Amino acid sequence: MKNAHVIGLGKSGIAAARLLRQHGWTVVLSDRHPAPHLGQAQLQLQQEGITVLLDYSFVPDSGTDLVVVSPGVPWDASPLVAARANGLEVIGETELAWRFLQDRPWIGITGTNGKTTVTALTAAIFQAAGYDAPACGNIGHATCELALQPTVPDWIVAELSSYQIEASATLAPKIGIWTTLTPDHLQRHHTLENYSQIKATLLHRSDLAILNGDDPYLRQHLAETFPDAYWTSTQRKSAFPGLRPSTYIEDDWVKFESLPIVPATALNMVGDHNQQNLLMAVTAACLADLPPEAITAGVSQFPGVPHRLEHICTWQGIDFINDSKATNYDAAEVGLRSVSAPVILIAGGEAKAGDDTAWLQQIQAKAATVLLIGAAAPQFAQRLDQVGYSHYEIVETMDRAVRQGAALAQTQEASVVLLSPACASFDQYPNFEERGNHFRQLCLSQFA
Repeated sequence: MKNAHVIGLGKSGIAAARLLRQHGWTVVLSDRHPAPHLGQAQLQLQQEGITVLLDYSFVPDSGTDLVVVSPGVPWDASPLVAARANGLEVIGETELAWRFLQDRPWIGITGTNGKTTVTALTAAIFQAAGYDAPACGNIGHATCELALQPTVPDWIVAELSSYQIEASATLAPKIGIWTTLTPDHLQRHHTLENYSQIKATLLHRSDLAILNGDDPYLRQHLAETFPDAYWTSTQRKSAFPGLRPSTYIEDDWVKFESLPIVPATALNMVGDHNQQNLLMAVTAACLADLPPEAITAGVSQFPGVPHRLEHICTWQGIDFINDSKATNYDAAEVGLRSVSAPVILIAGGEAKAGDDTAWLQQIQAKAATVLLIGAAAPQFAQRLDQVGYSHYEIVETMDRAVRQGAALAQTQEASVVLLSPACASFDQYPNFEERGNHFRQLCLSQFA
């Protein structure tokens, strides 16, 4: 019997452990955190024959045949480096799922921003066409959960982070989509070039590649690298010399290879960036030969993505919008650009490295007041001072931000209170979802 060690007691790690156990492996599942709230899960897993070690740091040993890591575990962590040096096979949870599901066609969606919307929209379109095509990976199911199901899906629609890609050496989707590239996760990847190269490996292994022609980095650096790719653009066909987009908007229609597929107005989501997200999802659907009527149905019925410009409620003419998924400057700049001015902006959390120039410019153009929360509040206040913007308050917590946001929106005649943090959440919340859920709960309890 083979022995596997799975690192990380989250959704992905638990699914990987169960999949291996189902196929006859002896499995140890460990987490370096004590995680007392996981006691019930620990008991259930042990009843299934999986050994669970909490408050445990993995140490490679010769009795282990396979090490599987959850997405949040750094690929260059010293125990994993040592394990690979000793000849142990180390893979990510997504790579494990691929080994059990590679007889199914995969759509792999990656990018800095936009990938969650593209993934959810693509899954909705394929489902409207009658396929079992769940969203998985970074959203929805852990990929290994799909391999555990009695009936395997028709299509695997997977949002894939750079963390998942670097730990998935053989994952080869039928269709690969690259949404955008801006600096992010540099504390892990160190340079933009490293970050880009990891994402490029997924597209190189894909049978068909779709790239966003409106993204400056992709257009400038990858046009020659992917000569056979399907490029998309919200501009007309002639927008880019030397780069012919296969999917574009013309005469208020999304056209694929000159054929009108779906009205450009069919997607009920704010922001110009969502027109580009629409193009990439439609291109994937066209490459899979889905009928235009199914594509139109999937697009028009799509409700949007939680935590990404999600409308929570309207109170006294003020819209409360949850953009908690904007965890970097570029995503937060897009969030601000997508709503009507004047805006009461709630920002802050655990700051990330990146270029804040465009974000600060949007604040100066559209924000009546910025309410700062979390660990980044003093740093953000300093940056706002440096650019001559003084309409900010450090309120520290989400509770205060929501109350003060509503009050200021009334006195300053702002039409929107927008949570768009430009930060990770880990200083105050376990993840951006919990941050967005707290914002939603506060808004609904006070203003709905």
